[in-house]
Amino acid sequence: MSQAATAPQGEKLLYTGRAHTQGGRDHGVARSDDGQLEVKFSPPGSGRPGTNPEQMLAAGWSACFEGALDILARKRRVTLASDPTIDAEVDLNYGGDGFFLRARLNVSLPGVEPDVAQALVEEAHQICPYSKALSKSIDVTVSLV
Repeated sequence: MSQAATAPQGEKLLYTGRAHTQGGRDHGVARSDDGQLEVKFSPPGSGRPGTNPEQMLAAGWSACFEGALDILARKRRVTLASDPTIDAEVDLNYGGDGFFLRARLNVSLPGVEPDVAQALVEEAHQICPYSKALSKSIDVTVSLV
């Protein structure tokens, strides 16, 4: 089963998400240990019920990024006229080295001055845990739209 995660000296573990998946991306089901998430998987374009890992990554990354924007807006005392909207795209590609991902975020901050919005987006990309992890391993683009 799973081991309890421990944080290195000077770090504080805030949360551990746990899911159990059986059947994989073509016909699997993933369930969280707390019962709050149950997702069926199916291949893109198959017409069968379910989502795929790329959609799950896009949803998680965009939600995390919005949280980073909210933290920064409060820190900088910037009033957001409405909730930011974030369109995330995660591409599954195949090339000479096999399968790989490429990802983009298109962020809209209505009612925020363009230079302030651009600064918020750039800083959010630096502090969002998903952005940090993805930027180290795949081609990522984050744009203010």
